[in-house]
Amino acid sequence: MEPGNETQISEFLLLGLISDPELQHLLFGLFLSMFLVTIFGNLLIILAIISDSHLHMPMYFFLSNLSFCDIGLYSTIVLKMLVNTQAQSGVITYAGYLTQMSFFMVFAVLEVFLLVVMAYDSFVAICHPLHYVVIMNPQFCVLLVLGFWTMTVLLSCLEGLIVLRLSFCSFVESPIFSVNFIRWSNLPVL
Repeated sequence: MEPGNETQISEFLLLGLISDPELQHLLFGLFLSMFLVTIFGNLLIILAIISDSHLHMPMYFFLSNLSFCDIGLYSTIVLKMLVNTQAQSGVITYAGYLTQMSFFMVFAVLEVFLLVVMAYDSFVAICHPLHYVVIMNPQFCVLLVLGFWTMTVLLSCLEGLIVLRLSFCSFVESPIFSVNFIRWSNLPVL
């Protein structure tokens, strides 16, 4: 056996923005209101596009998918932050951290892909207006979105598998969050 770190991590401690309880309640209210405005605004965009038949065009189809991604992205991060602020506990399990990271990756990368597709749609509408209906047909638009969903889910799974192979020390700064790793057991290799 090769020597190495055999520490098994069971949970992470997420460091909060402010440790003062009075300011935490203020931040909770502020983030909850911003979260609700974001969710309801994106839901209104989706409902407006679905309900109006004049908006059944590729750009609005991509815009409704972008709104759905925004809802998923904000729900992935802000809900856990709100729960931790209200419970005054910053603990997240290792499986929960991997799940949250995977969903964050899916929605963040999908937003980038959707913005690229929306730029391509604008390019086709401006540079090839007579061929726009042929190039950006509904089947092609659905295939683009499904293809990007598939790519982002596969990319997220790959990232998750890479993170599973990492060994963790007692304290490490995560690129997304500041994370203090709590050791479950420290089993040295003989």
